[in-house]
Amino acid sequence: MSETFAFDETDRKIVEQLRQNGRATNQQIAEALNLIASTVSTRIRRMEDAGMLRVVAVSDFAVHGYHVLIHLAVQVSGRSALEVAEDLAVFPEVFAAHLVTGSYEISLLLTLRDIDELPSLITDRLSKVSGIRSMTPAIGLDIVRYGLDTAPIDSRRLA
Repeated sequence: MSETFAFDETDRKIVEQLRQNGRATNQQIAEALNLIASTVSTRIRRMEDAGMLRVVAVSDFAVHGYHVLIHLAVQVSGRSALEVAEDLAVFPEVFAAHLVTGSYEISLLLTLRDIDELPSLITDRLSKVSGIRSMTPAIGLDIVRYGLDTAPIDSRRLA
C-alpha cells in the first residue's frame, strides 16, 4: 500500500460505475463521467494500491452446488473470540466469519451442498475447535437481499 487518501467525489463516481458494471473499461467509465481514460486508470490503480478498492467477480452459490446457507452463532469460553474465529475460518464450509457483540461472540455463514452435511460438520469437525462453549445454527430459508455493492476489505491486511 503506497499511499493513504480520502475518497473524493470523482473516486466515488468511479466506484459507482464499477459497482454497476465491473467489466466496464476505463474508457467507458471516463465517457460516463466526462473524464479521460488515463485519469480513471490512475485513480483506480491508486485506490487499489492503497487497499481501498478491489474489483472481484461473484458467482451464485447454487451454480457451484451449494444449496444450503446456515448462520451459526458461536459462544466462546476459555480462549479469545478472535483465536476461535480464526480457527473456524479455515473450514471450507465457512463463507464468512465475524466477531460480534451480543449473546454470542462469533457469527459464521456456512454454505453446504446438502442439509444432511450439517450434523457431522457441527458435531465431528467444528466442535473440535478449542474454546467453543456453544453453537446455535439457523437455516437460511430464502435470501431476501444479498448485496455486495459495499464489500468490506479486511482491516487486518491494511494495518
